[in-house]
Amino acid sequence: MIHNRDSARKVADFLLQIKAVMLQPDKPFTWASGIKSPIYCDNRKTLSNPKIRTYLRQQFVAAITEQFGKQDVIAGVATGGIPHGVLVAQDLGLPFVYVRSEAKKHGAGNLIEGEITAGQSVVVVEDLISTGGSTIKAVEALRKEKCTVKGVASIFSYNLKVSEENFKKAKLTCVSLCDFPTLIVRAVENNYIVEKDLKTLEDWMKNPEGWKK
Repeated sequence: MIHNRDSARKVADFLLQIKAVMLQPDKPFTWASGIKSPIYCDNRKTLSNPKIRTYLRQQFVAAITEQFGKQDVIAGVATGGIPHGVLVAQDLGLPFVYVRSEAKKHGAGNLIEGEITAGQSVVVVEDLISTGGSTIKAVEALRKEKCTVKGVASIFSYNLKVSEENFKKAKLTCVSLCDFPTLIVRAVENNYIVEKDLKTLEDWMKNPEGWKK
């Protein structure tokens, strides 16, 4: 779900402004899930812009507070969710941990970095939601430590049906600052994409798993 429609449009404008959104219909991007996509949203670029970075932090804090209330810990998903999660935790005055994609193969072999204890409530911060697979994997790691995961907050969501189904199965609520439909509307209004690209994106959205196969 989107936290705030007006804010979502502003986030979309920011992403377009810093060219975080890339279109490559003829050379599609391949996600970790194997899905081919004509579009990629590189939210890491927001970290290089203090104004945008600050706005995202403020919107994250508002969304998390309104949607999930109080929590004990903020957790970031490696790697994109780490920097934004730290900023949010700092603003809320909360401890921060992050969850690796897999346990370290050396040292202490940690999967979760930072201090967390059973019974603590956690909100997970992500930069982007595609299928939801990596996010749910991180949530499962936190639940294995007997933490209560109150939900997930992300900068951007593709709003794919598969992610909706995955979050439902995992009994997770996800709130996003911006989503695919909002981004595309603003991209058209700002002449960022042409009619041909819009048709490609609409076709992809209808069947991302089968597109380009």
